[in-house]
This record gives sequence, structure tokens and C-alpha cells, in this order.
Amino acid sequence: MDISTFYAVTSATCFTLVGLWWSVVKGKAEWFKDEAKKRLAGGVYASFLVPGLMGLAAQAGVDSPFVWRAIFIVAAGAGMTFSGRLIRVTRQTNPSGAFSRNSWVVPALYALVLFFAVFSDIARFVGLHPLQLEALLLSGLILCAHGMAWEFTTSNF
Repeated sequence: MDISTFYAVTSATCFTLVGLWWSVVKGKAEWFKDEAKKRLAGGVYASFLVPGLMGLAAQAGVDSPFVWRAIFIVAAGAGMTFSGRLIRVTRQTNPSGAFSRNSWVVPALYALVLFFAVFSDIARFVGLHPLQLEALLLSGLILCAHGMAWEFTTSNF
């Protein structure tokens, strides 16, 4: 698959999931009465929005590494910040959930995104284009976002 096609599909999928999440949240007024649930709902939103923005940046920067690298650095910083805050909330509200127990993976993936955006030439040592390596990390982030959405909507906390 062409890397720009991957990012086009990925960003479109993430933005579609953002829209679907809005539909879910719209029907759950009770979530906004509880601060933890409101933050968790926002965390799911950000977990699809940030990778979607990264996908758009990758498409815009396929021919200009500075563009995608700069946006991936900013997005990774935002992702680490948001996920760090979210970890505190999930561990307090649902400590036995699969995402809660393994939520450290999300900031770790964002840290790797940041690392490989700064040191993009390292990807070539394993035979990958830098955007291919970032695509693998982005796929992991999206998988985590799905897990978080599932856990949040199916948990009784």
C-alpha cells in the first residue's frame, strides 16, 4: 500500500470515529454530570482526533519531511499530556479494566512517535521509510483508542 493512501484512509477513519463518538456522547447526558465520565469521554474523543490530525499532516508532508515531523512532534506532545491526565482518571474510576491496567502503553507509543519524528533517519536502519514506522505506531495508538472506547462504554463505574 502506498503510504499516502494509508494515511488518507487512517485520517478519514479517525475523523469518522470522532463523528460517531459525538453521536454516542450526545445521547449520554448523564456522562456530563460526572466529572470523571466527562473526562473519559473527552479522552476517547482526543484518542481519535490526534491520530486523525497526524494522518492529515503525514499526507501534507509526504514530500516535505519538516511538515510531518513538526506536526508529529506537537501531536505526540499533546498525546502524552492528554493520555497522562487520562491515566489518572481511568485508574481511579475503573482500576480493574484492561485499558486502565495497560494505559501506560499510550504515552509510551506517543513517546516513540516523538522520538522517531525527531530522529527519523533511524527508521532506515530497519529498512523502513520514516513515515512507515510512524504508521505502525499510529496503528497501535488507534488500537488503544478502540480499547479505551470499548472499556468506557461497557464498564459499570
